[in-house]
Amino acid sequence: MRTVIWYRNDLRTIDHQPLSEAAKNGDAIGVYLFDPRHFEDTAYGFPKTDAMPAQFLIESIKDLRENLRELGSNLLVRVGKPEEMLPEIIDQTRAEQVAFHGEAAPEEKAVEQKVEESLSIPLKKYWGQAMYHRDDLPFDLLTIPDVYTQFRKKVEKKSTVRSPLAAPESISWDTSVEMGDIPSVEDMGLTAQEIDERAVLPFKGGETEAWKRLQHYFYDADELRNYKFTRNGLLGADYSSKFSPWLAHGCISARSIHAEVEKYEQEIHKNVSTYWMKFELIWRDYFRYSMIKYGKQLFQLGGIQGKDLKKSTHQPTFEKWARGETGIPFIDANMRELNQTGYMSNRGRQNVASFLAQNLNFDWRWGATYFESKLLDYDVCSNWGNWAYNSTVGHDPRNRYFNIINQARKYDKKGEYVRRWIPELSELPSEFIHEPWKMTEDQQTLYETRVGEDYPNPMIDLEESYERIKSNG
Repeated sequence: MRTVIWYRNDLRTIDHQPLSEAAKNGDAIGVYLFDPRHFEDTAYGFPKTDAMPAQFLIESIKDLRENLRELGSNLLVRVGKPEEMLPEIIDQTRAEQVAFHGEAAPEEKAVEQKVEESLSIPLKKYWGQAMYHRDDLPFDLLTIPDVYTQFRKKVEKKSTVRSPLAAPESISWDTSVEMGDIPSVEDMGLTAQEIDERAVLPFKGGETEAWKRLQHYFYDADELRNYKFTRNGLLGADYSSKFSPWLAHGCISARSIHAEVEKYEQEIHKNVSTYWMKFELIWRDYFRYSMIKYGKQLFQLGGIQGKDLKKSTHQPTFEKWARGETGIPFIDANMRELNQTGYMSNRGRQNVASFLAQNLNFDWRWGATYFESKLLDYDVCSNWGNWAYNSTVGHDPRNRYFNIINQARKYDKKGEYVRRWIPELSELPSEFIHEPWKMTEDQQTLYETRVGEDYPNPMIDLEESYERIKSNG
């Protein structure tokens, strides 16, 4: 059996069932297709995938090609829509089947349907993007609980995580076909952007780099034992695992990380932090299975709550938020980090989402789409699930919101994070670093920082916005 492995968000050789099955049953070659739809501009005026995540993807593709070559196969690369390119590739390779990992979101599933309709050979779908396999869940996918805690407790009690599959020892491929060049960021119509040297980590795509990061975080730095207590940090490489960019592209599987956590627990140390790593991976599963349950509803303004909302779509307001020019330092620092590195902490994401959707009373879908454009670790299920959650239209119906200044004081007590990303505030003492608008004229002169000139005035009165949020609850 000659098989084409259609790669998408599963750019690895370890724990890859389509690849493992194909290698056992005959010849196999990988295929990656740069779908031009992923690089077009959105309705909001920015690219669907911007330069830094595109670069991470390209690096991951290069690494996958090298790894497949070492196994005896290769990775064929083309630019084009899968439903148009795969039939041509089947003719060129004389493949007898196409194998792939199925996705959960409507857009990706629609492409799968188009591919199936375009092919004259079998299309074999596997499930390998979650930690808990869908066949092992203790409930039907359309009846999963709408509260995470209920989901977590049931799967922890009644399900087990399957062991990850080893990479094939070798893969045969003997048909001569042009492999194709891997495009550059510029080839995709984007302007290359270097990641800022202030980034928490010099992220580089690929399965090889994913396993290097795991080795460092679990074993070399031995930080897994501290994960629960440091994961809300803002500065530094090791306050959290930073696995998310590699997970999002499938350079490493959640099952592989779970297996390494269990190994760490057996051989080194077991505590609440090692459990918490699994806890967060279950959240990732939950958003993926919720996407299957709710589909397009997750992308509606009212979310799965079906709320009837009226939200702002004022472009200049959104652009201030997106550029990190709101006049609220904690929000602006996080947005500037995102724009210049493609990354933002979990704590930052919750705050900037809450600020846009609730303090600014803005259509949260603009923010979710902006994250899709900028994030190295964009994952459709986790991104949209988290945005809906923080916009009170997802899996938490409570009228919850973040007090931005309290959050800033708690997680950036000395203002070091704000000073790192907003150098124009670097001379301010901790007393004013999160609320520069409270300085008197004399204090602004003393610290050589003019609010309204060197740094913007706040675009809203936070306290007034909290009162409005409460009254709408």
